[in-house]
Amino acid sequence: MILVKEFEFDAAHNLINYHGKCERLHGHTYKLVVKLEGTRGSEDMIYDFVDLKNLVKEHILDEFDHHYINEFIEQPTAENIAVYIWNRLAPLVKTENAHLCEIQVWETKTSGIIYHGEEA
Repeated sequence: MILVKEFEFDAAHNLINYHGKCERLHGHTYKLVVKLEGTRGSEDMIYDFVDLKNLVKEHILDEFDHHYINEFIEQPTAENIAVYIWNRLAPLVKTENAHLCEIQVWETKTSGIIYHGEEA
């Protein structure tokens, strides 16, 4: 089974190693999709939605929401943001019966990245 939880945050960034509109400071309303794969545990759940919401808020959203991402990710492409979030979340959500299997970072409704941890 795969558990899915979606989040939103607003943040600003600029791409320093890029030549085009995105090299200038701008912002997005990002959509973050977190997927955990696993089996039902003792409470017949892969992971408690409330626990996941609180964990993502504390360790990701509080850092990203209404912040300038370049302050903690040098080149904050969607790809680099996905890797950063993966590296923060993967050890925090791992349980006996579940693990992080996918992160999606959407900058717009039509542009995003899907990451499975291959480069972690």
